[in-house]
Amino acid sequence: MPAYKDQNKGTWFAAFYYEDWTGKKIKKYKRGFPSKKDALNFEREFCNKAKGNMDMTFESFTKVYFEDKSGELKPRSIRNKQYMISTHIIPYFGLKKMNEITPADIISWQNDIKQNHAYSDAYLRMLQNQLTAIFTHASKIYNLENNPCKKVKKMGKSDGRSLVFWTEEEYKLFIATFEKGSMHYVIFEILFWTGCRIGEVLALTRNDFDFEKGQMQINKTFSRINRKDNIDKPKTASSIRTIDLPDFLTNEVQKYCDRLYGQNGTERIFPIVAEAVQHVMKSHTKKAGIKKIRVHDLRHSHASYLIHLGVQPLIIKERLGHKDIRITLNTYGHLYPSEQKKVASLINNMQQT
Repeated sequence: MPAYKDQNKGTWFAAFYYEDWTGKKIKKYKRGFPSKKDALNFEREFCNKAKGNMDMTFESFTKVYFEDKSGELKPRSIRNKQYMISTHIIPYFGLKKMNEITPADIISWQNDIKQNHAYSDAYLRMLQNQLTAIFTHASKIYNLENNPCKKVKKMGKSDGRSLVFWTEEEYKLFIATFEKGSMHYVIFEILFWTGCRIGEVLALTRNDFDFEKGQMQINKTFSRINRKDNIDKPKTASSIRTIDLPDFLTNEVQKYCDRLYGQNGTERIFPIVAEAVQHVMKSHTKKAGIKKIRVHDLRHSHASYLIHLGVQPLIIKERLGHKDIRITLNTYGHLYPSEQKKVASLINNMQQT
């Protein structure tokens, strides 16, 4: 694998042919390396990547992973995954070759994370899931023979019982701290009474509402990444849905939209970002004197409110836009009261007649 020196600039460059995963030969040329070693390392990693060779380093394969997933994941999801991987996983595995990482290496990484960071079980599970996703992709798509994650117990846990949410009483104390009809007031009303995701609410336009029918269409989501506004499709196909609104909320949204003079039906009616909503929520939570929760927890608050009313899981699944009923049950199933006492009472009544 030759490398060449640019005598005029004193830097090195790589010029070589490589085979892509189809076997086709392609010429590659890249300048500006400070040393011959750097140029040769670039060539080796590039060729491994092109062929999907698991002899490449973990860090190089993460780039392959995100390239492959670019059409599948939303920009916000990619940003979050990249942060966790670059901060907590690449520093440990980055220079190791994919086919040389062992289950013992995974256990060592888990112990290092748990001993040096006071992360919650939920966050530990999220980190584990990122690592597992990379090795699963390597196994399924690039024929990595041994997936080390399969032989190791996952760290952390996903515990639906740790959900934090507001009761209706707590929410009413919170919303009372806003001027009725203001932009933030209407945003939080929609969040609590529909269970929508914040990105879905911030993407809403006037055309998404049918005020006569009292309905709201969810068909897109908003995010801001690297100071750029993005309007994307919702999280999943199931997230595209029509939500029936209570009369009072329909009236609140219609009055708010009627005050947006000069705005066409395709402009966002809430021209702010999610971080700003979280900041406002934090400030008004303190004013209301209630426990702190995240904006996303208003979605959980809506679900718990519906459960309190006796609404069945399938209806909640459709309203929240969950992909699968199992997601709804795994997340909120424990909030449903046990039916055991009801069964015992039925038996008692039958024996007494």
